[in-house]
Amino acid sequence: MDSKPRVEEYMTHEVSTVSPDDTVAEVTRRIVESDGHNGFPVCRELTVEGFVTARDLLAADGQTPISAVMTPDILVADPEMSVTDAARVILRSGIQKLPVVDDEGRLIGILSNTDVVRSQIERVTPEKVGKLRRSLEQIHEGVELSEERRQVSLSDLTPTQERVYADELAGRRYELERGLAEPLVVIDNTGSADDADLYLADGHHRVLAADSLDIPEMDAYVIVLSESVELGIAETAAKHDLTRIEDIEIVDYARHPLVETTERLQ
Repeated sequence: MDSKPRVEEYMTHEVSTVSPDDTVAEVTRRIVESDGHNGFPVCRELTVEGFVTARDLLAADGQTPISAVMTPDILVADPEMSVTDAARVILRSGIQKLPVVDDEGRLIGILSNTDVVRSQIERVTPEKVGKLRRSLEQIHEGVELSEERRQVSLSDLTPTQERVYADELAGRRYELERGLAEPLVVIDNTGSADDADLYLADGHHRVLAADSLDIPEMDAYVIVLSESVELGIAETAAKHDLTRIEDIEIVDYARHPLVETTERLQ
């Protein structure tokens, strides 16, 4: 079975487009008013005719039709294409977004650099889950384990790591704001999703970043134990008095006593 991630799994399905008959002024206004758009596929009744970027608009008169400034000969992808192959196209062509079309050339999505990165991040988590599950099976013989993917409330999580680092926390916040968060890895030590004893095994920086952005829930891979056992990470949490994510210490090594600033050295 081919397990390679496909473009259709990671592309953005709802795509903002412009018409070849729109004017430069109209599209410029849309770019200015949009949330992060720096270009649009140019479509007539969903058939892709080109792509226009903010750079294409710079030197053009406001009343010029987009058809006169767009790039008409553009690369497009098939939804069945592997993300890895699409990433090679994006990298080698120097583009940031790759329109995805069906067999009739109609736009059905768009794959961006961000989508490619997200696909690679999400492939890492199952490997972590598998390794953790194998360890638990070896330590707790006879206890049945299962895996599920679900949203978990941050307020229900018991942390198992006593500190995180401010610089990495900033990086995780940046990723969350761009939809790049890797799912958490959580152990449910009761086997009940309704009354769960949830221990956070991986994702402490991501959880605190989400909390700072007022995100109440996160996607997680949850390893569910059929019966309650004495977990090593539970002992770690108890040892450091960790009962909720607010108990995690944030360490900023930029303020370490052995780190100086040039201003203080003068």
